[in-house]
Parts: sequence; C-alpha cells; structure tokens
Amino acid sequence: MKWVNVLGGIVGAAALLGLGIILGHFAIPKGTNSQHLQDLDLEILESIMQQLDASRIRENLRELSREPHLASSPQDEALVQLLLQRWRDPESGLDSAEASTYEVLLSFPSREQPNRVAVVSPTGNVLFSCRQSEQNLTGEQGGPDVVPPYAAYAPPGTPQGLLVYANQGTEEDFMKLQAQGIKLEGTIALTRYGGTGRGAKAVNAAKHGVAGVLVYTDPADINDGQSSTNETFPNSWRLPPSGVERGSYYEYFGDPLTPYLPANPSSFRLDPDTVSGFPPIPTQPIGFEDAKILLCNLQGASAPAAWQGALGCDYKLGPGFQPNGDFPADSQVNVSVYNRLELRNSSNVLGIIRGAVEPDRYVLYGNHRDSWVHGAVDPSSGTAVLLELSRVLGTLLKKGTWRPRRSIVFASWGAEEFGLIGSTEFTEEFFSKLQERAVAYINVDISVFANATLRAQGTPPVQSVIFAASKQIPAPSLGGLSIYDNWIRYFNRSSPVYGLVPSLGSLGAGSDYAPFIHFLGISSMDIAYTYDRSKTSARIYPTYHTAFDTFGYVDKFVDPGFSSHQAVARTAGSVLLRLSDSLFLPLNVSDYGETLRSFLQAAQQNLGVLLEQHSISLVPLVTAVEKFEGAAGALDQRISALQKATPDPLQVRMLNDQLMLLERTFLNPRAFPEERYYSHVLWAPRTGSVATFPGLANACSRAMNTSLGSPAWAEVQRQLSILVVALEGAAATLRPVADF
Repeated sequence: MKWVNVLGGIVGAAALLGLGIILGHFAIPKGTNSQHLQDLDLEILESIMQQLDASRIRENLRELSREPHLASSPQDEALVQLLLQRWRDPESGLDSAEASTYEVLLSFPSREQPNRVAVVSPTGNVLFSCRQSEQNLTGEQGGPDVVPPYAAYAPPGTPQGLLVYANQGTEEDFMKLQAQGIKLEGTIALTRYGGTGRGAKAVNAAKHGVAGVLVYTDPADINDGQSSTNETFPNSWRLPPSGVERGSYYEYFGDPLTPYLPANPSSFRLDPDTVSGFPPIPTQPIGFEDAKILLCNLQGASAPAAWQGALGCDYKLGPGFQPNGDFPADSQVNVSVYNRLELRNSSNVLGIIRGAVEPDRYVLYGNHRDSWVHGAVDPSSGTAVLLELSRVLGTLLKKGTWRPRRSIVFASWGAEEFGLIGSTEFTEEFFSKLQERAVAYINVDISVFANATLRAQGTPPVQSVIFAASKQIPAPSLGGLSIYDNWIRYFNRSSPVYGLVPSLGSLGAGSDYAPFIHFLGISSMDIAYTYDRSKTSARIYPTYHTAFDTFGYVDKFVDPGFSSHQAVARTAGSVLLRLSDSLFLPLNVSDYGETLRSFLQAAQQNLGVLLEQHSISLVPLVTAVEKFEGAAGALDQRISALQKATPDPLQVRMLNDQLMLLERTFLNPRAFPEERYYSHVLWAPRTGSVATFPGLANACSRAMNTSLGSPAWAEVQRQLSILVVALEGAAATLRPVADF
C-alpha cells in the first residue's frame, strides 16, 4: 500500500498548491483597475503634513509624562487605556484597537530594603552613604511611584572590598589594571557609563574576580565638563549632581524566561536560577556627586589621561583610599543590592488601519510606552508624536476621505526598558505572519533628543524614502531650508552614486527595531531629531533615564515650542504614507549595493593578504556582490519601465514582494549561534576592528593568532560561505520571478 500513500501525498500536495494559487488570486481585492493602481496622493499627503499640530503634541506629552509609568505599573496600565480610548474614538479613531498581554520576568528594587552603597570602617561603622534617591529639585523626583536608582536584573548581594577605578569597565580596562599590578580579586570596581554596554561592565569585572560594580555618569561624558548646581538642571539641560541613570543590565533582549517563544501562559519557561544574560555580580548605579567623593579619595597611581574626567580631581586607580583623605586608608566600600525578580503582566497596544487594496501587507509604526520615571523624552516624546499622527489619519479615515493602499499597524510596546520585551514577544508570536506580510517597520522612540537636526538610522533600502520625505518638509525656524538640507549640514557622507548625502546610521539593538531587523529581516528605520555634535560631546541627552526627564525639562530646554516634535511627526508621517500608499514600494534595493561594495573593499584591503596566507579566497564573495549589483540594477529598470506604462496589478504585486522580501534573504539563523536573535548576516554585532561583513570580521579577529588549519580558520571559511550564499540568494530574489 506504499504506492497508495505516495499517490495520496502527491494528490494532496497538488491540491494544496492549487488552493494556494486560488487563495492568492482572491487575496487581491476585486474592483476597477484604477482602484488596484491606487497610488500616493500628494495633495492628501500635504494636507496631513499641515494638520500635524505642535501644540497637540505638546499636550500629549504633558499627559503622557504626568506620572511615572514604569513597566507593568498601574500608571503604565492607565496609559494602555488612554491609547485604546484614543484609537477607538468615534471621530478620530482607527479601524480597530486591541491590547495583548504577556507574562514576563522583570526586576525591581526592594521597597523594604533599599539598595545602599556605603564606605565602612574596619569595625563596620558607616562613614559615608551614597544617596538612595535623587534630589527633589522640582517636586517631581519624590513620591512612592518614583523607582529608586537601580541596575535591573543585577543579582542581590552585599559584597564589600577595597575600591578600584576601572574607567568604562571594558575588558581592556580591567586588563590594564592587572598590568599595573593591581589585585582585583574581591574589590569593588567604580566604572563610568560609556565604552561598553551596562551589563558588560559587570560581566568583565566578574571575569577578573571583582565582587561588585558601581556605575556613574561622568560630567565629562554628559555635561561637557559642567557639574555645579547653577550649571545643571533646573538651571540648564545638564544632568544635576544627584542624577542617576537607571537601565537594564540584561545581556539579551526579549523576556528572559521564554527566548524564541512568546511569553504566553502556555509557553515553556526556563528556570530563573539558570537563565543566562544576567549580571553575575551585584551592581548599582550612583550619581556623580557621590562618585566624586569616592573617586577623589582613592590612592594609587594616577589613571591614564584618557581615563580622567571632570570631577575636579586627579583620578587614581586604587585599590583603597588615600591615608590623608576623608576616610581611613583601610576603609572599604559595601554594595548592598536587594533587587528581586517578578513575573508581571505587560501589554502591547495595537491600532489598525486596514488597507483598501492590499490589506495583507503591513506597514508598522511603533514606539514603547514604559519609562523608568516620568520619561518625557524617553519614550513619551515618541508616543506624543505617534498619538498626533494617528489622530490626523484617524480623522481622515472616519470622514471617509482617505484609506491607505496597504494596512497600517500602530504599536505601543510594553517593557522596552527591560530589554525590548514587548516588541520581541510580538515578533515571536507573529513570526510567520510578519515575515510573509510586513513591508517595513518605522521606529520613533525618543523623537527629540534636541532641536538641531534630523537623525535617521536604517537599512539601505529605506534611505531613499527618508530622503524623499525630508526634502519636502521645511526645517523648523530656518527660513525655508528643508529638513534634508539642514540634515546634510550636520551629518553627511560622500556617496559614489549620489555625491554628498546625509548619513544614514546603521541599526544596533538600542530600541524596538532590533527584533524586526535582526530576527525577522524586515526593512527598518529609526527617526529622531538630535543635537549639534559640534556644540556638545554629550553621549545622549543629559537627563536620560533619570527622574529629571520631565515635561518641564522638554518644554524649557529640549524643544520649546515643540517645532522639532512637529518636524519628526511630519517626516515619519510622510515616510509612513509613502510606504503605505505608493503603488510601487519606495524601497531602493540598489542602495544595498553601495553597502556591499564598501564591506567588500574593506575586506579586500584589510583582510585579503591574511586570508590568502590561509588559502582562503575572496573571489566567490566578489562574484556574489557583482551578481547582486546586476540583479538590483535590472530590477530598477523593470520598475522604471512599469511606472511609465499601465501595469497589471499582479505585476505590481510581484515586484513589490521582491522589494519587501529582499531583507529576509540576508537571514541565516545558524550564522551566529553564540548570539541570541541575531540572524542578519550584514548587521549582526561586529567585534572585529575591520568595518566589513560582521561574521567575517569577527571570525578573522578570533583566528588572527591561531595556527594554520585551526578550527578558528575553518570558521572564517564558514562565515565566508554563509555570506556568499546569502548574497547569491538575494540576487536570485531580485531576478524576474519567472526566471527560476
């Protein structure tokens, strides 16, 4: 009977194939050919731009940041209800709005036993205690809903030891201390933000036997060296001395207990005691006023010039305090951390506008909702823009004057601050659906860092649509200069194809775009306004993740008048409309060729000789890049020819799918087994020093000092093969679909 089973399988497969073709045919809504060829209406676009109101964005921000809204708190849930109310409004709401809840593992400080950092004498007497909360400068930094400064996911413990200064806590920093003959075993390391991720500081410290870690923000890194009371908030935008940056110290993103699975009640969960990615030793952030007292009393050799800061003293390395300082020389630092892990419910909110022609193609626009305290800049500046944009589009929708060609999905993510949790759980739950149907993801997290210029990050295909949008929008208060023209004054590069253009940054893992690009391979971008780098060296806006990030701070210092918020709303809104309404998706795949060529040249110039010594040839990679460039150029020509004609709707659909699916071809879930969620072979984290394909750069860096024929060099060859296959697959995706 085996032949019966085989025959039955063949018949079943044929039936499924036929059913798929029929469903695909009927998935395209029936109607007139002109309806199928619905294109971007520039008059409607301009009308939307004019309706985006700076004063409404300002009032949105006032409401969103009125109360602290830590993830899963009652105030966070109140904002969930606010979003649902807005998106269900009968006059300005969307087609539908729903909240979905995940049960996720979060980390909080203990209310009963607050975390504490103290200098103690050999007999155990407390000689000095760091602040346990920030100074209440505006009446908004106190109260039971303001979470005290802490390092989320840092383990509880009460280590005590001599203090050492370890600069930014990188692996190289700790190695330099050891090279100085400093014994690190059992010490407490004082580190400053920057240089490496928060959690990496504790990981690096633990490798060298350090017992506990303190982290502070140096005025040299955030305040351009200014630190006195009259030079800082509330008298300027700079961080006040008691300000402490909170943050997640978890190494990965997503819910820690359910990697690659949505955190639903039925999902398998790891044992919290065995979860990887948490800091291995107790860690606590402090303000620079307390860091000054500790650091300026250290003994030992002077720190290198590059390690010095702006606390007004010579930074020394330790270990321990100087004999003639504020503390006895044998005093130690005690770090008492009482953080606890809790399963909490956290919600995403989705608002949907159904597409008129292609409802099964989704353009996603998102931002997280939760904050560490009031979060006026991070993230509420982005949510204020999102609410205004959705109001304008919802009003047109309810009036019946507009409906997009493709569906628009607005998203408010939960628990981002703990590690991009809401967005990651969403991508895990709807993995297949999003990979098949998502056109692009627009992220507007912090919409305004400062009010000088646009700053955009994204994958190469989105460059053209951001450029097109920014050229049509006037820059705030610059007498007719466009956002594009202003942008190019601050951030620019020389393109071999276009000449001088604004610089588009690449996407790391700093916000909710990460799971979309790295895990799903969806073309993504992040849009914001930022500061003039020639006027400040601040690594981010100064009150980042502190209790001083308030509405008043934004209203007075960051964006008075909210014209930059309006500029971001217009830019992101224009990009959204162009992606959702254009007949042909405005994704320029040829722009990837420039990136690939740049990566290839860097590999040839910096790694070519070394690879040849190990009998590894770059010729297959060169050929693969050339194939991609040829296929992308040919696709551009086919699109151009169809734009001049009256194309068949199915032709349009097929070409758009090629544009949409290109990013997916660069995914290889086995390329980086040591990295969680990172599958994109072009944008995975690069630890090697050569600015080339990350897998190749990292493998060469690890193999550099190993012998011929070692496993490390085999990994270099594997990474090269992965690249070649990905690029050849990308080229094949861009060729005419009938040419298999």
